[in-house]
Parts: sequence; structure tokens; C-alpha cells
Amino acid sequence: MNFKELKLNRPILRAIAEQGYDTPTLVQEKAIPVILEKHDLIASAQTGTGKTAAFALPILQQLFDKQDAPKKGKKIRALIVSPTRELALQIEENFKVYSTYTNLRTTVVFGGASIEPQKDILRKGVDILVATPGRLLDLHKQDIVNLDYIETFVLDEADLMLDMGFIDDVKKIERLCPSEKQTLLFSATMPYKVEHLANSILTDPKKVFVAPNSATAKGIHELLYFVPKPKKIELCLHLLRNTIKGTIVIFRRTKYGVDKLEKTLLRNNYKAVSIHGDKSQSGRQEALNSFKKGDANILIATDVAARGIDIDSLDAVINFDLPSKPETYVHRIGRTARAGKSGGAYSFCSADEKAYVVSIQKLINKHITVEEDHPYPLDPKAKPEVHKKKGSKHKKGRKSIASKKKKKRWY
Repeated sequence: MNFKELKLNRPILRAIAEQGYDTPTLVQEKAIPVILEKHDLIASAQTGTGKTAAFALPILQQLFDKQDAPKKGKKIRALIVSPTRELALQIEENFKVYSTYTNLRTTVVFGGASIEPQKDILRKGVDILVATPGRLLDLHKQDIVNLDYIETFVLDEADLMLDMGFIDDVKKIERLCPSEKQTLLFSATMPYKVEHLANSILTDPKKVFVAPNSATAKGIHELLYFVPKPKKIELCLHLLRNTIKGTIVIFRRTKYGVDKLEKTLLRNNYKAVSIHGDKSQSGRQEALNSFKKGDANILIATDVAARGIDIDSLDAVINFDLPSKPETYVHRIGRTARAGKSGGAYSFCSADEKAYVVSIQKLINKHITVEEDHPYPLDPKAKPEVHKKKGSKHKKGRKSIASKKKKKRWY
């Protein structure tokens, strides 16, 4: 199938062709006709399957007839809500590329950046708004954003949105839009809470499920290293020196862990940058840009910060900390070996992460090859570290002898 068969109009087809795409991905092939027929939609597809174009192209097609409203007369007719700033920026970029030969205007609003320039653009009038939940509600409260004319409402990465605690905001935004609208929900995984949300905001939706979330891409060479927790950094340096080359994303569980590893790699003269939720928006964007341009070849990130970021042709992914959710493992390593290329996925497992390996292998339905030939093997009998809080040596409610001595008696 090619894009022409999806009944898209010529200006949109021209923009797609200029990007070098001629055949739609599976999710695009299934979702675009459903959206053009004005049905509500639930789509489950992994990161990297072309989800953004699956909703961007039909939305641009549907708004094509309304594109020539004067700037001031433009109303927001499509709203895309995204959980992270990076993802929101990426969606906006895609809309702008695909709408090159139309007069449709797209903008993005998100927290962590100055609100005034965002207000100025919105006052000038836009057709399509991409937003993170918090900033969107702020702007609505200030009467800058009017959602009365929304025709299509898209929730992207719905599972991450709920994991980040945005469920009340999402429901509030949905209620602010007209009841007669088309709602599209895209999610990488379909846990119960996403289905529950879908049932509450969608009307008789069509469903598109592309490849089970459990399949890992064919071209990925997966290796598992059992290593004591304190030796993970040593192992990482050892592999970077001897085995892993090229562009690499390293995943850590915490923001503190990301910062710590970045400092170590920089001290060892590696070109590394990092992104996580506590970094300023400009800091995150700067790090991403220098990674994309090739000024840095290692990006260290938490899952939330890296979700949905489009990075082409990664050579390797390192799971420095194994994720507690097995689906996250599939997402992480799915960033390499895209578009038929090959790539490596290297996972470090300490004694307290062995249970995660079991659930990951159950999900992907195969054993990950264990690499035993490395300098920091884990003792097979090693038990997970148990961190006990040290209590006070004093009994509760008893004063220490010293404080009793100091006390001057009044009698």
C-alpha cells in the first residue's frame, strides 16, 4: 500500500514524499482510514511505529477546508495532549512538516518555559494546538485558550500520562471540549486504567492494535550481564572502552542516578549529555540537540524524559538499571535497530533485579543471552541488599543522661 491509497490530498502527499516516505507503517495504514471516517479510536502501538503521522495526517486532511480563515479568525480545532515537553515539541514539529503546503498553523505550549511568548502566538490564532496538561489548563484559566471549537481531541502516550498522575487533568480538559468531537487515544501499552479512561471519554471507538507489546525488534542483539550493584559503573566503563561504540542511550531509574553517571562519564572523557524531569526545558532541549547533531554520542536518561523522543539510528541501548515494568524494557530497546538496521541492547542485573529479568523474559517469550565473560561477575549466591534504617539508641520518650544532667532543677 502507498499513501495515495489512503485518500490523502495532494499538498499533504507532497510533504510526505519530501520526507522520503512512500509506504505507510502498519499503524498508519490501519488508523488513517478510521480517523478520516470520523470514528473515535483507541490505538495501541509501540514507540517508533509512526504513531504521530497516524493522527497528524488525517487531522490535517480534515482541517484542510478550514485553512483559509484569516489569522485572527482561526479557532483551535484540533488539540493534542502529550505527557512530556519533548514529545509535545516533536509532535508540533511533525505537524509543521506535514502541513508545509497548507495554511494550517500549529503551535505548542508546555510548562517550564516562559508563558508570554506562548500567549502571543495563541492570540494570533492557530488551528492545531499541542500541549502538556498543566500549561494548557493554566492558559485556559487565563482565557487565552478557547476549546469550544475542538473537532478532534488526541491523547498521546495515554499510559505514560496516567503513570505521571495526569488523569484528573486529562478528564478536566476533555470536559472543556465540546461533547460532539472525535477523540483519539494512542497508548504504547493497554493497562486496565487506560482502558477504563478510554471507556469514560470515547464513544463507540474502533480499535487498532499493532503487534503485541511483547515483541522485541528482530535486529536487536540482546545481552544480559549479572553484576554487583556497586560495580555497574565499572562494567559500563569497561564496555564503553572495549565493546560498545557509536551512538548510545543509557537508561537509569532515578534522576540522581542519571546525574551521577553523567559526571563519571565526563570525568572519563566521554561525550555524554543527560535529560531528566528536574532539568530546565532549555537544558533538556540543548542536551537533545547536541546528541542529535553528534556533538555528544552518549545520552543518559530516565524513562519518562526519554519516552517518545525520536532518535534515529541508535547503535546501542544500555539498561544500567533494569525497569520494574517489563513493557518498559521493550520500549527502551526498541529505540535501536529501527528501520531494518541492527543494534545492541546491554542490560545490567544486580542481585535485587533478578525478579525483573524473570518478568521481562516471560513477556518477550525468550531467554536473554547471559554474557559471563566480563571482569565483574555477580556471585550466584549474592542476596539482594537489605537497607535497614538504624534506629535511635535511646528508648522512645526517654531523655539521654546528658540532657538530664544539664537540666537545672528548680527545687
